[in-house]
Amino acid sequence: MAKRFAEHKGLNLVETNKEVLAEWEKNDIFHKSIDEREGCPQFIFFEGPPSANGHPGIHHVLARSIKDTFNRYKTMKGYQVHRKAGWDTHGLPVELGVEKELGITKKDIDNPASPKCISIEEYNKHCRENVMKFTAEWRQLTEKMGYFVDLDHPYITYDNKYIETLWWLLKQLYNIGLLYKGYTIQPYSPAAGTGLSSHELNQPGCYRDVKDTTVTALFEIVNPKEEWTKWGKPYFAAWTTTPWTLPSNVALCVGPKIEYVAVETYNSYNGEKITIIMGKDRVNAYLAPEGEITDRDPLPEYEKGKKFVPYRIVGHYQGTDLVGLVYKQLMPWVKPCEKMGEYAPQFVNDYADLHPDKVFKGENGKDQYVEMEDQAFRVIPGDYVTTEDGTGIVHIAPTFGADDAKVAKDASIPALYLIDKKGDTRPMVDLTGKYYKVEELDEVFIAKCLDVEAYRHHAGDYVKNAYDPKFNPNGVWDRKGSEKAEDLNVVICMEMKMEGTVLRIEKHVHNYPHCWRTDKPILYYPLDSWFIKDTAKKERMVELNKTINWQPESTGTGRFGNWLENLNDWNLSRSRFWGTPLPIWRDEDRREKCIGSLEELYAEIEKSVSAGFMESNPLKEKGFVPGDYSQENYDKIDLHRPYVDKIILVSEAGKPMKRESDLIDVWFDSGSMPYAQLHYPFEGKMARGTEADREQLIHSTYTGSPIPPAFYPADFINEGVDQTRGWFFTLHAIATMVFDSVAFKNVISSGLVLDAKGNKMSKHVGNVTDPFEMIDKYGADPVRFYMMTNSEPWDNLKFDPEGVDEVRRKFFGTLYNTFSFFALYANVDGFDPEVAQVAFDKRPEIDRWILSELHSLIKGVDKELAGYDPTRAGRLIDEFVNDDLSNWYVRLNRKRFWGKEMSEDKLSAYQTLYSCLMVVAKLLAPFAPFFADQLYHDLGGKLESVHLDKFPVADESFIDKELESRMEIAQKITSMVLALRRKVEIKVRQPLQQIMIPAVDEEQKRHIEAVTDLIKNEVNVKELKFVEGNGILVKKVKCNFRVMGKKFGKLMKGVAAQMSALSQEQIASLEAQGNIALVVDGQNVTVDAADVDIISEDIPGWLVSNEGNLTVALEVELTDELKKEGMARELINRIQNLRKESGLEITDRITVIVAPHEQTDAAIQGYGDYIKGQVLADEIRIADNDGVETEFDGFKLPIKIEKN
Repeated sequence: MAKRFAEHKGLNLVETNKEVLAEWEKNDIFHKSIDEREGCPQFIFFEGPPSANGHPGIHHVLARSIKDTFNRYKTMKGYQVHRKAGWDTHGLPVELGVEKELGITKKDIDNPASPKCISIEEYNKHCRENVMKFTAEWRQLTEKMGYFVDLDHPYITYDNKYIETLWWLLKQLYNIGLLYKGYTIQPYSPAAGTGLSSHELNQPGCYRDVKDTTVTALFEIVNPKEEWTKWGKPYFAAWTTTPWTLPSNVALCVGPKIEYVAVETYNSYNGEKITIIMGKDRVNAYLAPEGEITDRDPLPEYEKGKKFVPYRIVGHYQGTDLVGLVYKQLMPWVKPCEKMGEYAPQFVNDYADLHPDKVFKGENGKDQYVEMEDQAFRVIPGDYVTTEDGTGIVHIAPTFGADDAKVAKDASIPALYLIDKKGDTRPMVDLTGKYYKVEELDEVFIAKCLDVEAYRHHAGDYVKNAYDPKFNPNGVWDRKGSEKAEDLNVVICMEMKMEGTVLRIEKHVHNYPHCWRTDKPILYYPLDSWFIKDTAKKERMVELNKTINWQPESTGTGRFGNWLENLNDWNLSRSRFWGTPLPIWRDEDRREKCIGSLEELYAEIEKSVSAGFMESNPLKEKGFVPGDYSQENYDKIDLHRPYVDKIILVSEAGKPMKRESDLIDVWFDSGSMPYAQLHYPFEGKMARGTEADREQLIHSTYTGSPIPPAFYPADFINEGVDQTRGWFFTLHAIATMVFDSVAFKNVISSGLVLDAKGNKMSKHVGNVTDPFEMIDKYGADPVRFYMMTNSEPWDNLKFDPEGVDEVRRKFFGTLYNTFSFFALYANVDGFDPEVAQVAFDKRPEIDRWILSELHSLIKGVDKELAGYDPTRAGRLIDEFVNDDLSNWYVRLNRKRFWGKEMSEDKLSAYQTLYSCLMVVAKLLAPFAPFFADQLYHDLGGKLESVHLDKFPVADESFIDKELESRMEIAQKITSMVLALRRKVEIKVRQPLQQIMIPAVDEEQKRHIEAVTDLIKNEVNVKELKFVEGNGILVKKVKCNFRVMGKKFGKLMKGVAAQMSALSQEQIASLEAQGNIALVVDGQNVTVDAADVDIISEDIPGWLVSNEGNLTVALEVELTDELKKEGMARELINRIQNLRKESGLEITDRITVIVAPHEQTDAAIQGYGDYIKGQVLADEIRIADNDGVETEFDGFKLPIKIEKN
């Protein structure tokens, strides 16, 4: 007859994974878990899209385990949880991967002059293929780890439907004035060939310490104050960490309230006399105090190489005294000039009006420029200047810094631009990171503003070695080579040193931003970019953020909240090829059209065809039908470059309009997924409204905030902390700006997954953990459970495979053994879980206790999961299984399962243990879906899967907190006594006479009295006695100086003296009350019991242990009678082991023959009947035999067992 409860040959979680996964696939459990909840309340979950052109990592297992846990939990709670997978298919990761694979760089794309030229069409074809390269690997990981998510119908960000929703969202922003074009200083990655948004620049690890050559430059003063002319040449001294920007210098900035000094000294490099102006607080950073001359005697001669440079301070000034002074251009390669016109600063046009002789037209004969050399090279004020480092004077290059650009513009200082062949103003460095070559510049500009010989010296030089092709062979960065080689900074500094314009050259470690994808340093660069004016909605974003439940809360208020408080406008533009095209067309007069749908684009193309700007409508030619939202219809076209670039529209003025060439930030793609995954508003349910409202939404004519989708906002999302300023931000920003709503209500921001030593995982270091290897070795369940219970998800996890194995053994092994014990006896006894339940009040106290703990566990797990804390919930299950169920309940009740008859007591034990195991299977299901499902079926679960069942509901009538407290004390006392036994190496099988406990109050005494027999049995002692102030146990107090020192300060010495002098009665009162009041130096103070350690001194023949307010003394002296009983227990242990080794059934009766020995003889004579009862022996004899030689402490003897 088949066994009701499965009996396995051993714990094999890897096989369990495979078997259960096969059952899920066979029975379509994932879809059933959704379909069977049709009509139930919705739990809305958004899946953050990974990029499938990279391998999944162990950190993805953590994120997906967390997401899966809550989705399964909510499903079991009765919610319908749709889980749509997604793929992030655009952006730098994809493009850089393709470039590396093809051995090309950005300059080779759509560049006929390049020998490696590849068309945009061919390049994007490679991107489309490459981005889905590892989808099979992602699917394999998803299935292996048991992550329920719909991979068959994912949203894909390169899909035309997805892009159309993005265009619609941009149109909403455009219509309310939140999408604009600006020319500002932005972070730019020469290595990636595109600008970056501020949230990309603030990804973890982007800012890092670098060691660069820095210089303190000397700028010769044109109109010095008289006292500055009595020594050598007067100079302003200014420090910079980027010497390559010095040729673009146009101003020096001082702090208006900073005190400056004039210092007569020498140039330490060439010995020339100089007078330098710098911040007073920075003088000794450059000149040692020992070199200062305070009398009126002439400065002593300085010999190069001397330890101290002589100097004298000859004047003191406020920053405002220096404003307006003029200096010579440090490197007169280029004269400052600006472009005139509508978009020029007012001071530029005003200057041009007053100086028509300085105005010139470029080669194109269209644009006008004005040379403004006499307006530059002045000292200007700036409140941001400090004396924390440098000289207190800041070098200003407006083309390479946002702060520089602002302070220069405020002071009407022109920037130093070059003019290229197209007539565009450009900084001195091009987009590849090198100084422009002369032949790339406008001829008229060269004639008017360029010293060709001076400029040509460094034309074409790369400002950082990381950008130089010679350090990037075949597109692979030779980091070590580039860092070791001399760079342009060093060359420029050496040239300045030869010219005598350097005060100091030194290496300096400073924090500098790097590109999040290429790992190379970025530049700050003036870019013509499209921006989202999210700063206009900053206050609303901050307000809505306060309604989101962040786990941890500190991320919402700190990292994310602070980010919102210091928000910058979102740089949307990307100068790349593979991505969502910006849907804005412009004519030559800057008239614009923002397209919000394919229907709108179709209609606009028809107008263009009529106007003669396009021969035909490419959408019509492809057979695309506006309003047909079938996938088949949308697959007929491609909205990517180069196809969309070929579309010419017509402006209201009848002029041709070309699309702005930019793509949009890939983070906008992912932040739009709540709507784009539904193709909203074109498809998908609306939260409210009619189809007429939908038509208005589609045509961007709806008044007020647009109606959001029905399944919105998300109840829960989770990704890593690096998404705080990535996906989390873009979700929140788009939701706020377009729908005036949050995008998510609850979020867990996961920490990093580090190696076992706490180091960041890196392929270069070789410490990366392969998730497939972990799952194949240990099974998905222990990997998942370990990652979620080892530390809170928002803390960094030190991933240690040994920890995974420990979870496998200690948690899953314990639960497996507990079930195996149950199944073994339940099958022997034919236990039927369907029979009538033993009434709760008729069950033994131990059963009522474990059921009370079980229902408290249900409440606890439910509460923690409802609060989005999987770690605490998982740990509660772990503690229950190990501490309460296995180590306490099962161990204490084994004998109840051994009886021959199914008595009410035995039935109660079976029903109680069965209930515990079934509830644990359901509670564990969200965390360890494979093993939980196997356990559920092994127990006879009625549904196809535990994941289709309901989450347990606590029954308050089962919960008895007083009973739980009593048993907790029993467990604690047992643990303390067993620790004392280990201390003197006395086994538990050896009985001891007694333990003594001084109860701190009547309640504690009452609780202990109720479990006295249980404690005595567990720790194997004859007596448990209470002692009350009779002096047998002497306690003393030890202060925790680290804690109390902060609390009591100068009074600590007096507090410690009084605490060490407390009487036994006072110590007892401290334990009972939790605190004690003292008067120290005339001041009233209160000392809490938590601030001190109360310890008991050992007494002869006894060992003492303390834990909190509980003290236990154990008598460790052994009498002959105790030793005899101890040997009897040792015999029982050895005989039981022999039974197992001989293959006897648990019900077989035996005869035992023990060879003679003084100690065992005495034990058998005194406790023979006890031994027989324990080992199911009908007879036990003392006689020589040929049995198994068995080892005892200090001797060996043969023991033979025979089956009766």
